[in-house]
Amino acid sequence: MSRNDAQPPKKERREIAREHARLMREEEKKRRRRKRIITQASVSVAILAALTAVALVIVGTATPPGPGPTNMLSDGILLTGNGTTMTATKTAALKANAKPVATSTSSSSTAVVHIVEYVDYQCPYCKQFEDTNATQISGWVTAGAATVEIHPISLLDNSSSGTKYSTRAANAAACVANYDPNNFYAFSTSLFTNQPAEGASGLTDAKLTSLAKAAGVTNSKVPGCITGQTFTNWVAAASNRALNQPLPNSTLPKVTGTPTVIVNGAQYTGSLTDATAFLQFVSTQATSGSSTSTPAPTPTPTPTP
Repeated sequence: MSRNDAQPPKKERREIAREHARLMREEEKKRRRRKRIITQASVSVAILAALTAVALVIVGTATPPGPGPTNMLSDGILLTGNGTTMTATKTAALKANAKPVATSTSSSSTAVVHIVEYVDYQCPYCKQFEDTNATQISGWVTAGAATVEIHPISLLDNSSSGTKYSTRAANAAACVANYDPNNFYAFSTSLFTNQPAEGASGLTDAKLTSLAKAAGVTNSKVPGCITGQTFTNWVAAASNRALNQPLPNSTLPKVTGTPTVIVNGAQYTGSLTDATAFLQFVSTQATSGSSTSTPAPTPTPTPTP
């Protein structure tokens, strides 16, 4: 057989070539279709994985509301004086998911100046205010010329190298309010005196327990409350309320920074390191009757020991 006899006719060869090209095109279409399906499936899996991760983060970081400490039904503890001692006003505990009950500033309370503080124990500006004014505020309250209501909140957990010191310190304050409320002010002041530097790891739970003991706290349940972080869920909920809801007994829509200090409904915006400036502001609010029907006694300077 000759070479020419072994080859199909030219027409048939063209048909074979066309069929081969068609099959190649079909195979390429199938290959692209498979690739597209695989790509879409991979994207869907990636999106699902991302959504799952986000959901896990949300579930992992969302803190369910928890019951608050006793004596802080308003999310703060109210301290009053009778001329010789400072004592805490006893209240029930705030139940989980319940709304705080604002402290009444009517009836017998109209005879004094009402000071309210929203503080973060990691906040350096709060420390400035407390170091400057704690002694005179304590003197006014003890003498019966003023009351002070302290709201511990947590804004600066990211400033303690992952130890969430703001929350732990506020929890410790809540533990003292719950079990030994009459020593709350001494402990609160001590937290500012011993405030760790921003960016440091913060005080340990053992150190917080030691400071509570040094402030006169003797209740045996306080150490376990501090180390067990009993009220951390409440701290988160109270902080969220302060940052997003109107502040009771004032016209402030929310806390925008710490310290937020309110006197008879008016916010103090003066120097944090000038005790005389705060004294003058308190005296002005006391004599203006901004939130009372009868002018309150005017606080007088308290000597610094």
